[in-house]
Amino acid sequence: MRRLTMGLAALLATVVVCAHEVRDTWSIPAKCEVGADAMPQVMDAVDEAPFLMKKLKRPTFPRRLMLLTTDDIAADGKITPAINTMIQRLSKKGGGTLVVPEGHWISGRITLMSNVELRLEEGAVIEFSGSPDDYQPAVFTRHEGVEVMGAGAFIYANKQKNIALTGKGKIIGPPMDVPMRSFPNGRNVVEKDIDYRMPVAQRLCDGIDGRTFYRPKSFSPINCKNVLVEGVTFERSVLWNVNPVYCDNVIIRGITVNSVGVPSGDGIDISSCSNVLIEYSTLNCGDDCFTIKSGRCEDGLRVNRPTTNVVIRYCLAKDGHGGITLGSETAGGINHVYLHDCVFYGTRTGFRFKTRRNRGGTVENIVYENVRLVDVREAFTWDLLGSEMYVGELARRTPPLDITPLTPTVRGITIRNFVVESADRLLTVNAIPEIPCSNVLIENGKVRTNRIVRTMNDVDGFTFRNLEIQATDNRMTFDNSRNVLFDHVTFHVPTGQVDYQIIGENGVTVTPLP
Repeated sequence: MRRLTMGLAALLATVVVCAHEVRDTWSIPAKCEVGADAMPQVMDAVDEAPFLMKKLKRPTFPRRLMLLTTDDIAADGKITPAINTMIQRLSKKGGGTLVVPEGHWISGRITLMSNVELRLEEGAVIEFSGSPDDYQPAVFTRHEGVEVMGAGAFIYANKQKNIALTGKGKIIGPPMDVPMRSFPNGRNVVEKDIDYRMPVAQRLCDGIDGRTFYRPKSFSPINCKNVLVEGVTFERSVLWNVNPVYCDNVIIRGITVNSVGVPSGDGIDISSCSNVLIEYSTLNCGDDCFTIKSGRCEDGLRVNRPTTNVVIRYCLAKDGHGGITLGSETAGGINHVYLHDCVFYGTRTGFRFKTRRNRGGTVENIVYENVRLVDVREAFTWDLLGSEMYVGELARRTPPLDITPLTPTVRGITIRNFVVESADRLLTVNAIPEIPCSNVLIENGKVRTNRIVRTMNDVDGFTFRNLEIQATDNRMTFDNSRNVLFDHVTFHVPTGQVDYQIIGENGVTVTPLP
């Protein structure tokens, strides 16, 4: 065990911006300044990304209106036939807006079509059925990164242009006691259930004749261009909430998600999409909040479509497994993701990087800045191995395995200008020894935590710069980690010193203040 003492850095000045909240000198927003309640009516241009990104266009629609009425309720109490017929008629006429007025409406799967806006007025609630029969026939979709023919989503679209789901109403799933919620998520993990060599048209997962039934997502367009989701509240999902797949020019703003208590109740999952804006949204989830994905294992490599050019700004993540999570489906690659001016308030993990040895792909060119983290279990997590329960021996660190096309790479991560107001741990890294996590920079931060570094395993190139850390537990453990630099980092710990343990061949360098 070695000991060292860091120099002292100046404390950050703060100014009050709203009741009981402060804004730091980096202009990191307070909770009251982000999320759905803070959304302005007009969307600002998206020109701040540190990468080239085409100009996003908000879809527009002809001034043609249709109104859903109680006369459109079928004998079974559902609006499904009427609402889908009205959408088809609007689309054939060149487009327009279908208005769902105040009231409680029951529906099966709704299919959006080109140039149609589905607007839910304030007080409008569409409750979706818990019967698999209401999501037939099976449609082309992607379940956890693998292409299948299945239920799709409560609101679904395929190969459409200029579509929107807007308004101040709610989309809610069926009651919490319906049998659908307890259906098994396949017999195994999805890549073992679905043979990637099987033609997609034969991958029936519709629940008929004993086949698997993958639960529908709440809103999931696939192969669409110019998609808008604005203002809507999503509650009581049965799986993921908002999940664009293979889409381009996607704008998600001012939405609210409440899915606490729902297994796999992710908030927003962007899957193999390009040119995406997410802003002023509030997510309170039963799983990850903001999530970036690109396909899973061999099937993801076959499709080979990355997620690229994503901007997330002025958002609030509350309960959830991760504030923002990259992965674990990474096969198509994830790059050019920029998150800024957000607050993570009570999430289990703030910044979460997640993949597995059989997921493939490269995660790189990621920038997060101006973020406040409050009451998180861990601020930064790299979970790249997973557990033996799901991936078997691939979860074992040693011995290192041969590098294959399915070995993922995680590199090129910058996280800067942040405040961790309260955390149990600052950081854990469990990386892949045969391709260590590399080129990571964490800089300009002020941290209050119990423990500092739980473990840092299998990294090569990790820099901590200009940080001030107040901790109650001064242990840090490094194993097989190289080129780790602490540059101008101040530790305030009970003994006034830092204990760190180095295992194996490492390069841990400390540069104190002059």
